[in-house]
Amino acid sequence: MTIKRMDNIGIVVDDLDAVIAFFVELGMEVEGKALIEGPWAARLVGLDDQRVEVAMMRTPDGHGRIELAKYHAPEAVSGVPQDAPANTLGIRRIMFAVDDIDDVIARLRTHGAELAGEVVRYKDLYRLCYLRGPEGIVVALAEELR
Repeated sequence: MTIKRMDNIGIVVDDLDAVIAFFVELGMEVEGKALIEGPWAARLVGLDDQRVEVAMMRTPDGHGRIELAKYHAPEAVSGVPQDAPANTLGIRRIMFAVDDIDDVIARLRTHGAELAGEVVRYKDLYRLCYLRGPEGIVVALAEELR
């Protein structure tokens, strides 16, 4: 075996509190927050004088994690527009399994989320959608049809 597990996905954000609130509304839990700085951190990521606030978010089952990072120094740079379409190169979305897709959409809309397309049905297996949340973060939702 070459890997043991996927540990987390990192997302650099500007408004850490808003993005935390979005993922908490989705059902994730804040596992911890910390300010990361110092020579070891700079050597790790290749950014001199790095100072970054990190929040680790955990899925309710404890297996999935998202690391949210707010860079105070050096300032974060933007490379991809927040409204980039689904066919833009790079990581485009994170998918979550949910029990009630309509309820989750309604709750996430209170945090500024908008549907990227429509809620669609895939055969008799799933209802699916893409939502664009704060800072252009795209999450996909999958409701299994029983």
